Amino acid sequence: MIRKLRVGNLLLPSNILMAPLAGYTCYPFRMLAYELGAGLCFTEMTSANGLKYQDRANCRLLLTTEKEKIKAVQLLGGDPAVMEHTACGELLKDYHIIDINMGCPVPNVFKSGEGSALMLDLPRAAALIRSCKKSGKIVTVKCRAGVWPDHRIAAEFARMCEAAGADLITIHGRTRSMMYDGRPWYDEIEQAKAAVSIPVIANGGIFSSGQARKVMEDTGADGVMIARYGLENPFIFRDLTGTPCEKTFLQILLEQMSLASRYYDETYTLKYIRSLASYGMKKRPGTKQYKQSLYQSGSLEELEEVIRKIFSNSESIPFT
Repeated sequence: MIRKLRVGNLLLPSNILMAPLAGYTCYPFRMLAYELGAGLCFTEMTSANGLKYQDRANCRLLLTTEKEKIKAVQLLGGDPAVMEHTACGELLKDYHIIDINMGCPVPNVFKSGEGSALMLDLPRAAALIRSCKKSGKIVTVKCRAGVWPDHRIAAEFARMCEAAGADLITIHGRTRSMMYDGRPWYDEIEQAKAAVSIPVIANGGIFSSGQARKVMEDTGADGVMIARYGLENPFIFRDLTGTPCEKTFLQILLEQMSLASRYYDETYTLKYIRSLASYGMKKRPGTKQYKQSLYQSGSLEELEEVIRKIFSNSESIPFT
């Protein structure tokens, strides 16, 4: 069940993927996930239009180094010409994989005709895939089961993606209207897997290693994509893949702080580490008392002092 996964001309070290998450899957976190056994990690959702005009905030999302052996960017866009320009451009020359976001449910994205809105326009979605394939890179797609409960089209959408040239598709089992709540429609993923020959990855509602295995077993998916639970418990990659790692969550946070401060400014590093620490506190008794101190930390030194207090006393609490 847990195995290497071939995508295009690449052999991923495992079929456990880390989802692109805005504000979190920066270069330091991707390196952590790879270290713990993730087979593939994506940048945060990046606007193709923003990259076309070399918007500073979007360009920062592409930060990587030669230490990141497999580089995958997630692009958000709705114009085939812009997507082709970006996919073939200099900014993405070091990236091996382009993932097209066809699942984001956020209202502003949906209203702009991007993200999950593309599930209502299959011809345009296919054109985006073909445009990105002109780059010669591996192209993957992340989508949802559909837009509404009575609009569940995962199998049809997967067939379109394969026909347009996609090398892999990840399906979040919820519809756009469900946002991030409710039990995913895993049967939609199962039907999509039966409909295509390219790898299908299951996503949504996975909050333990046991759930990850069950979703793969129930859907027949070629792998799973971990999302928010990967922030709360990054050790899930270790637990699923058997990758050796004896580090504590505190050690991981301190290493993340060091790596982030090497590549980003203090403001960004403070925000990122606070958010990551907050996720790590979720199931650790006795940590809520420190939440205010965590977010009031005005320097990296103050933040380190607080997270040492939080996690030094809670490392004995196991993740479930």
